[in-house]
Amino acid sequence: MNNLSSQEWITLTLSAVVLAGAVVGAIWMSVGLFDARSLIRREFSAYFLSPIAYVVLFVFLCVTGKLFDEVLSLLTADGPTGTESPMQTMFTNQNFWMVFSLIPPLLTMRLFAEERSSGTLEMLMTAPLRDWQMVLCKYLACLGFYVVLWLPTLLYLPALLGAHWPIVQSVWTPESIVFAVGLGCLLLGLLLLLPRLGTIGRLLSLALIVFGAAEAGLGGWRHYHAEGPHLIEIPILLDPYPVLWTYAGMFLAGAMFLAIGMFVSSLSRSQMVAAIVALAAGLLFIGGGFWHPESTAAFWYDPVYFFSVPLHFQRTFTRGIVDTRPLILYASITFFCLFMTVRSLEARRWL
Repeated sequence: MNNLSSQEWITLTLSAVVLAGAVVGAIWMSVGLFDARSLIRREFSAYFLSPIAYVVLFVFLCVTGKLFDEVLSLLTADGPTGTESPMQTMFTNQNFWMVFSLIPPLLTMRLFAEERSSGTLEMLMTAPLRDWQMVLCKYLACLGFYVVLWLPTLLYLPALLGAHWPIVQSVWTPESIVFAVGLGCLLLGLLLLLPRLGTIGRLLSLALIVFGAAEAGLGGWRHYHAEGPHLIEIPILLDPYPVLWTYAGMFLAGAMFLAIGMFVSSLSRSQMVAAIVALAAGLLFIGGGFWHPESTAAFWYDPVYFFSVPLHFQRTFTRGIVDTRPLILYASITFFCLFMTVRSLEARRWL
């Protein structure tokens, strides 16, 4: 530390300040979201009362199931007709992206357009909630249902990874004990969310979830990076990083498209108009996957690649490669659309 230059000290200081500010901001927003947790429950449960959500879930699972069947036939095929990258084969298919482009508009079209058309938005805006709380609650509920769409696809992972049955061993080290205790606290916290508890009970369950996730993550990281036998071992034949980064990329890309759709919904009174406009805006980030710009001049390839989500998955995520440019794109557009949605609601107070 004594050998650091003045420029490195300035960089470390600024990084620490930014990190501390982010932590304080995250805590402040978490407290605000906890105060508005009833709105999150209301918006999340509304998806399970809507027939459109079940249609989206059914179509999405049919398409991913069909693609999984095709990939599975390639993995079990003899000769040169197989595939070495099942994730790339599955998630660079044009049919998948055609269906994927429809999902965010259908999930977000009702968030504010329905409230405006039914006249309940004015009543909601008189509630003791800030505009950013209202926006984030609706957004997190929508994002939560988007995650639910992907949960059944986890059943495909053993076949895609060539995994065998997990091996459970009695290996007790300080790291494995921390890992096991963290998993227990996490499971207990999730179970405490099921019954109707008071504020103290909810705070306790959330504290157990956060503490268990942190402890399980830390203990699991140290336990599985140590040599020797582990508590749970799952022998796999293929590289797991393409699967990990594909799912992480799908989460971040979906977060971006949902933020775009919610912003459009805040500007419209008609759900159909909100869905069409959100679909058109989303196609700006998906159209490059159908154009194949690599067959054109090199001048056009880099700009199209930067904004084309299918090309991001074709070249990086499904190959297990991390490219910061798509991550910056997804995060910046997500935060920008959330900010503009808050401003859109604030502008209605002056109308």
